[in-house]
Amino acid sequence: MDVGELELCYLSASEAIERFKARTLSPVDLMRAVIARAEQVNKKLNAITHSFFDRALDQARMAEAKYRKTDGRPRALEGIPVAIKDFHPVEGEITTFGSKIFEGFRPSFTAPTVQRLFDAGAIMHFRTTTPEFAYSGMTHSPLWGITRNPWNTDHTPGGSSGGSAAAVAAGMTTLADATDGGGSIRVPAAACGLVGFKPPFGRNPLDRDHPGESILSYGGLARTVADAALMQNVMSGPHPEDRCSLREVVRLPRTHQPLENCKIAFSMDLGYLNVDREVQENTRRALEVFRSLGCEVVEIDLAWTADNLRMWLTYWEGLFATVAAHFLDRWRNEMDPIVVDLLERGRRHSAADMYAVTLHRGKMWQVLGPVLEKFDFLVCPTNGVPAVRVDHDQASKTFEIDGKSTHATYGLFLTNPFNLMSECPVMSVPSGRASTGIPTGIQIVGRTYDDLGVFRAASAYEAANPWHDRHPDL
Repeated sequence: MDVGELELCYLSASEAIERFKARTLSPVDLMRAVIARAEQVNKKLNAITHSFFDRALDQARMAEAKYRKTDGRPRALEGIPVAIKDFHPVEGEITTFGSKIFEGFRPSFTAPTVQRLFDAGAIMHFRTTTPEFAYSGMTHSPLWGITRNPWNTDHTPGGSSGGSAAAVAAGMTTLADATDGGGSIRVPAAACGLVGFKPPFGRNPLDRDHPGESILSYGGLARTVADAALMQNVMSGPHPEDRCSLREVVRLPRTHQPLENCKIAFSMDLGYLNVDREVQENTRRALEVFRSLGCEVVEIDLAWTADNLRMWLTYWEGLFATVAAHFLDRWRNEMDPIVVDLLERGRRHSAADMYAVTLHRGKMWQVLGPVLEKFDFLVCPTNGVPAVRVDHDQASKTFEIDGKSTHATYGLFLTNPFNLMSECPVMSVPSGRASTGIPTGIQIVGRTYDDLGVFRAASAYEAANPWHDRHPDL
């Protein structure tokens, strides 16, 4: 692949659309470049489940025709390549959820956010890997095997949207969609040096398999804040299939006002989590960027406890058991053993256990609410470690971060508390890289439903600390 083709692979969606409109770039050329890149590097990463390259090129030719015609009326994402996570239903296309149970399953409907991407002219050229039923912050499954991080292939790209993140970071796609129930957008965004936005509950519609599920969000992964806004503007808004989708529509601009008189609260550990030394160093450097922009940054003692993780796990296990425990009798021996254990624990939870989570969410807000009244944003690391190795033992009872005992599956991330605080928009943006070459990230947590504020803060940070010229060497 020559320099020009590689440049196209890392072109932002925003710039590609401008070039399409100016007729200095064809959607066909962009699609050919990302397909060639995928064919070149996916064997090292294993981020693709099913591909649709010939069809995507045909669709790119149709997009090209729209840009050529004076009355062609190209749509918001016309001709932009998008990879779709293999956890999201696409009507008539195999959707496996990372499980052998669904190896040949073809759903009869498309998830609303995915359909909106298609309706806006984005072109799906492949599906991306996910752990079985999207349970993990690592991406591997009995069906698809191990997905690797393009920055260092000995490490995971994170999860559960790890295939999507690896594909965007590797230049195999311009955009990718994702979901987040405990950090599955933000965790891989941080580990792959990307922008990942978890919208507040109700902003983006859910699919019919997860009705009213407040901890789950559909969103996207991109290389720039402006591209994240492009995706969000397409995916958000009320939908008849989701009674919880908000009727208020927030339109995110491409440019934002400077951060003035902005007050940022900062917590390194949210009161109870363990954070790797290099992640801490990169986080503090990121905070200096905000200070250079004139922001007041104040470290706070956030009085949360490890009960947060215990309660999120209770909810996560109960959710999984409700939707998937009935598969155990037939499929137990062909499922990820950790998924089997998760389902077994979930079946033991009572209704009282689940409602205790609701009460705990109220206690969490009693702590976070006053912070967000006093400060415009809360900033913290995204992940407690840059990324674990692909052979990391998620069942380990002895895993440590800097000598401190840590839950080997879900204690690696500072993301899941904000799935319980689901009305808060949260964006992960890059903060630097570790000695392994793996990127790290910070989370910008906004006041409830203040999507615009989070994008404004992220845009200012990005302008002062650009990361777009850094690409993995594959």
